[in-house]
Amino acid sequence: MSTLLKFYRPLFSIPYSTRTVQLGTHCFHSLFKPKRRIRCVSTSSHSQPSIGIGGKWESPEFSELWLQNTISRKKEVFRPKTEGKVGMYVCGVTAYDLSHIGHARVYVTFDVLYRYLRHLGYQVTYVRNFTDVDDKIIARAKELGEDPISLSRRYCEEFNRDMVYLHCLPPSAEPRVSDHMPQILDMIKQIIENGYAYIVDGDVYFSVEKFPDYGRLSGRKLEDNRAGERVAVDSRKKHPADFALWKTAKEGEPFWDSPWGPGRPGWHIECSAMSAAYLGYSFDIHGGGMDLVFPHHENEIAQSCAVCNHSNISYWIHNGFVTVDSEKMSKSLGNFFTIRQVIDLYHPLALRLFLLGTHYQSPINYADVLLESASDRIFYIYQVPQYPTSLQMEEACLSSLSLPSSQPTPHRHMNTLHDCESALSQRDVVTLKDTIPPDTVNIINNFYNVFVTSMSDDLHTPVVLAALSDPLKTINDLLHTRKGKKQELRIESLAAFGKILGNVLSTLGLMPESYSEILQQLRDKALKRAKLTEDQVLQKIDERTAARKNKEYERSDIIRKDLAAVGIALMDSPDGTTWRPAVPLAIQEQQVSIT
Repeated sequence: MSTLLKFYRPLFSIPYSTRTVQLGTHCFHSLFKPKRRIRCVSTSSHSQPSIGIGGKWESPEFSELWLQNTISRKKEVFRPKTEGKVGMYVCGVTAYDLSHIGHARVYVTFDVLYRYLRHLGYQVTYVRNFTDVDDKIIARAKELGEDPISLSRRYCEEFNRDMVYLHCLPPSAEPRVSDHMPQILDMIKQIIENGYAYIVDGDVYFSVEKFPDYGRLSGRKLEDNRAGERVAVDSRKKHPADFALWKTAKEGEPFWDSPWGPGRPGWHIECSAMSAAYLGYSFDIHGGGMDLVFPHHENEIAQSCAVCNHSNISYWIHNGFVTVDSEKMSKSLGNFFTIRQVIDLYHPLALRLFLLGTHYQSPINYADVLLESASDRIFYIYQVPQYPTSLQMEEACLSSLSLPSSQPTPHRHMNTLHDCESALSQRDVVTLKDTIPPDTVNIINNFYNVFVTSMSDDLHTPVVLAALSDPLKTINDLLHTRKGKKQELRIESLAAFGKILGNVLSTLGLMPESYSEILQQLRDKALKRAKLTEDQVLQKIDERTAARKNKEYERSDIIRKDLAAVGIALMDSPDGTTWRPAVPLAIQEQQVSIT
């Protein structure tokens, strides 16, 4: 085998030019390709920050991060190659259309991993590419009569907007295939020189028989890789599983010059070249959807090892599918919903919560009932009414008085994080004391222990979401019950709860810029789903108030039920009747039948 040439160092030492991209009210940085070529080296514990909340709490003893590694088929403790630093590459979208919620799941999953690694104190270099040269892009561009690179650039921008909506942090670098042809060509040359590829009429193919470990990631045997089953049919190939590194240009398609003639790269070589350019051949985490295990990631391993005998990615992480009626959601099957379609009716954070409500490795079935539940839950997190709804109160009165309806007794309107924020804003933080009551410390420590142990156990986000209930209930008690209002160091406790909840919600990517703004946005989405305006709802409330005043309880009951049927719940208090989003009655019945 010839000498290995033009290898790459990890990104950590590479200078970058930085620009700022403005999308609406959100601003993020895009990092571009390195200014100089680098060469292959093998790189070889982490700090745990303390969380201060009006005082400091020690991290729980179990703080080692465990991740399910596809290549070993077991859960392994995370050990970075370089202490305190993590290199992570996640395969990005092929940008030829709007992204669907299967894509959303991939990038929300790895955004949570990125956030949690940073929470643990790691310096993370997160690279997520764009594929902007591909058969699908070319086909779509022909269909629309558009330049393929321009079309792809447009959909890259749309994808980044979707990521902003979903509160996904921008990665450290977002390389595009069209900007990395020199690196791709260098890698193909090296693979050929090292004897792993062959040339046929201007096409270059990787010879899988030359790589003995082929199939290690997916567990597939070489004889299982039959042509036509995710492997292109081509009688010129030496083995049916051989895959293209370079494709000869066809008339009307974009092309680049190469030693083998004009053409463009194959899909798999793109990620090998870009990951090596930014992270080196040996880095910590490579991720993507489960559908990429074979052939994409299997082929990446073969390519990278064919170039650099030190190539090694420690952890291969893959998320489960989003399904529709138990079938994988995909553009090719035509059973997909775009992110834009979903967030037109549901708040993006409701979609994010829906995705986090199932462990990332398990399949998750898309259904309106689950999006409604997530929307209701996210409203609950930010503003939790702990009083009976008018529906519950009126039905109770009906059963006791045998009347069509009745006058409910007033109940206090109670919120959590929104009211906590309001209460704290009225106090001078400088005057707060350094201590908080032992009960508050215990609740916070228990909650934080659940957070760290669950997240460190392969990102068990559903457990963390369930654990939010205890601190939220305690906040409600401090804000609204007679006993809670009299508690010593009440404001200090609220500040401590606000701090720890903000920290956890931020790590999950669920921390809004403003509680009041997101509550209004959630109301607006509920009105859109109900096909009502707020003025129409307020008019119905006035009609119901008049009916109750006139003892027209049956009329009052009809108005309340009609609104509840479309997801508008009426809430009675001494100050009058208000409304909040709720799961529509028909969907509530579906939930009961499911459980």
